[in-house]
Amino acid sequence: MKAVLITIGDEILSGNTVDTNSNFIATELKKIGIPVVQILTISDEINSIKNGLETALDLGDLVIATGGLGPTKDDKTKTAFKEFFNDEIILDPETFDHLRKLFDKRNRGHLLELNKPQAEVLSKAFIFQNENGSAPCQMIRENGKIIISLPGVPFEVKPLIKDKIIPFLAEQFSLNHIVTQTVSVVGIPESLLSDQIESWELALPTAISLSYLPVGNRIKLRLTAQGKSKEDLEKNIENEVEKLKPLIGNNVISWNGDKIEEILKEILDEKKLTVSTAESCTGGELSRLLTSISGSSTYFSGGIVAYDYQKKIEILGVSEKTIQQKTAVSEKVAQEMSLGSQQLFKTNISLSTTGVAGPNPDEFNNEIGVAYFSIRVNDFEKTSRLHLPHFERNDFVNFVSQRVLQDLVEILIKEKY
Repeated sequence: MKAVLITIGDEILSGNTVDTNSNFIATELKKIGIPVVQILTISDEINSIKNGLETALDLGDLVIATGGLGPTKDDKTKTAFKEFFNDEIILDPETFDHLRKLFDKRNRGHLLELNKPQAEVLSKAFIFQNENGSAPCQMIRENGKIIISLPGVPFEVKPLIKDKIIPFLAEQFSLNHIVTQTVSVVGIPESLLSDQIESWELALPTAISLSYLPVGNRIKLRLTAQGKSKEDLEKNIENEVEKLKPLIGNNVISWNGDKIEEILKEILDEKKLTVSTAESCTGGELSRLLTSISGSSTYFSGGIVAYDYQKKIEILGVSEKTIQQKTAVSEKVAQEMSLGSQQLFKTNISLSTTGVAGPNPDEFNNEIGVAYFSIRVNDFEKTSRLHLPHFERNDFVNFVSQRVLQDLVEILIKEKY
């Protein structure tokens, strides 16, 4: 079974709204062995939706569409589905009753009549009730294919997919498993890495595919295998990773870790180390990454975002003289920020960042794209400088944050803390 995802909405095409649904749905489908072969983003126009459905059904056996199911007149998805499947729209009593109970629970019963069209569904559709919103999920089965229409709001999409659609698909079909393992490589350019493991890569079994995924200056080698027996797939990948170890072992920071914050969590938990942050140019992104992992409260003590240099002085104890002589974006200020954070939160590890994310220079006229970061582990300290003049602001913040955590992982591994 192959899946095609359709995102419906002019707000996605305009760039005003980011499509997070497709990433989530593709990830969940992969867990039950359904690969996504195409993702389409289309406008709210009826003909665009019908053309999108036709394209999707040519490419896949499962089509999941999100968006355009609100109560307002500009939502045309339901009409497009009706015309495409030569169906009719009917009032579904069960859905209307569900809607009534939902509005009563939220003390919004007076709005029920205005939202009554939400209970109107395709006559051919099987309904998955939406516990978090007014628009139900509708599923049509036709010519051996499955077409699912979901609302577009992410907090409604996620439980519908995870709690209802995925269990339904897993129960209905005998699906292949998809197993992946990610090897994180540092300190070697992608071209050199490819050359170094070429013979190993060419000898991989046909059932295992390899992808190179650069993240900052880290390269993730992702091995993927698909088949009926999950245990056999895991064993096959493990055997190939064992062959890889002698080739690049010195450059690997994790043999089975995807996100850098997940890799770091394992190390911090194992070594029972605590960490704090003092951020300027990354604006809290380091703290966000660290706390995005469940259980991070065992090692993350807290963080300070000191954008104003006066707050660096008042809260983190950075010397005013240092800022006057070196400016707020300097190696010395980064060092004093990490020391202040370590002392303030009483942590084993402290991380600091200071730089100019752009698009304009700072008040000291420092060059756009320059960043310093300091890593302290007990009495050890390392400061690094980055120069990223061509990065957009968000890319700058993301790159610097990823690099800080990556360098910390390398230090913790190599220095044996």
